[in-house]
Amino acid sequence: MTIEENVKKSTTKGKNILIVDDESDITFTIKNILEDNGFQVDSFTDSISALDNYQNNFYDLVILDIKMPKIDGFQLYTKIREQDPKAKICFLTASELYYEEFRKMHHELGETVNEDYFIQKPIKNEDLIKQLTRIMNKN
Repeated sequence: MTIEENVKKSTTKGKNILIVDDESDITFTIKNILEDNGFQVDSFTDSISALDNYQNNFYDLVILDIKMPKIDGFQLYTKIREQDPKAKICFLTASELYYEEFRKMHHELGETVNEDYFIQKPIKNEDLIKQLTRIMNKN
């Protein structure tokens, strides 16, 4: 293992991430990428099950797909925020339109939304790890 790999493992070790995406191949792939980089990962393909099993103050980051049946990513974001206001949550999406929709919603509430919290699909593995690490390291 190279020095760079050791540093990366030490900064991600023990970080807990929750992934919620209704496409099992996406959750499987992202979970494997993250676990290979030292993260502890829980994943759900059902947004209701994810909400029922959510643990306050446990996850360093929550990754939500936006388009899901039953409860979409924005609704799930709101429900998680109600029970865990400090949770860091980002969205996985193939469309930039959702970012604008989410930004407008938060602007009305007087909150700012950082573009970093929207992960564009497809994304290279190393870019995903860098972006998630950057998000988790923000205050």
